[in-house]
Amino acid sequence: MPDATPDPIARTFDFWHSFTTFTQRCGEASVRTMIDHAHDLASVRDATDRLLTAVAKLDNASVTEPTRLPGWSRGHILAHLARNADALVNVLAGRPMYASGDARDADIERDAPRPLDVQLADLRDSAARFQETGADPADWSRTVELRNGVTDSASLVPFRRWIEVELHHVDLGIGYELEDLPAEFVERETDFLAERFTGHPEVPPTHLTDGTRAWSTGRRDTTSPEVTVTGPAPDLLGWLCGRRGGSGLTVADGSLPVLPPL
Repeated sequence: MPDATPDPIARTFDFWHSFTTFTQRCGEASVRTMIDHAHDLASVRDATDRLLTAVAKLDNASVTEPTRLPGWSRGHILAHLARNADALVNVLAGRPMYASGDARDADIERDAPRPLDVQLADLRDSAARFQETGADPADWSRTVELRNGVTDSASLVPFRRWIEVELHHVDLGIGYELEDLPAEFVERETDFLAERFTGHPEVPPTHLTDGTRAWSTGRRDTTSPEVTVTGPAPDLLGWLCGRRGGSGLTVADGSLPVLPPL
């Protein structure tokens, strides 16, 4: 993928802050959920199995077709997912995530044109290496280093991988949509992204709700009215992560905020 159009999930990770809990805002309450890396590893395994089953129904020609990510074919996404699994193995092992940004991009470009059977084998084998590394006894509270000097708790690495697999499965455009994502994943990723934009000067005070749960995000400005954005959970997530434009959402007390790049 050209440098001018970087992977949006990778860009998200570059801005992640170190924390070991996610905050879910329900009305006025705040509930903090501890990260369970073993649970997330199992969720990654399940998500990978869904992805492999779906991709196995493709053919060589369809692997070369464009996806919902500008500039990337399905082969680019599959190559990226395989190399990302190996990169996160490096992170857990205390090695650099990638040799360099240029090397990361070159590996994806090198592997993107491969036929379907090679893509599947690489994706399966790299996923197995990630699971094997995750099963090793380790101090999951330790701090690890990712790209661009970003550090985080090792306990969050499995969830990072879960995000990669789920959202890129959607990006492939092969019938897996945001509505098909596990409810737990949708809630946790929405929670993270709402937290990500909290305090951002370019995002007005915003109240998000799917009718059951609620989140607050945007800058802390008591002089500005709070925009209320309501819609189904998949549409909220799609808007927050840049996968949807917000047509499935309703807005009160203002217009739908334009979110800055992650």
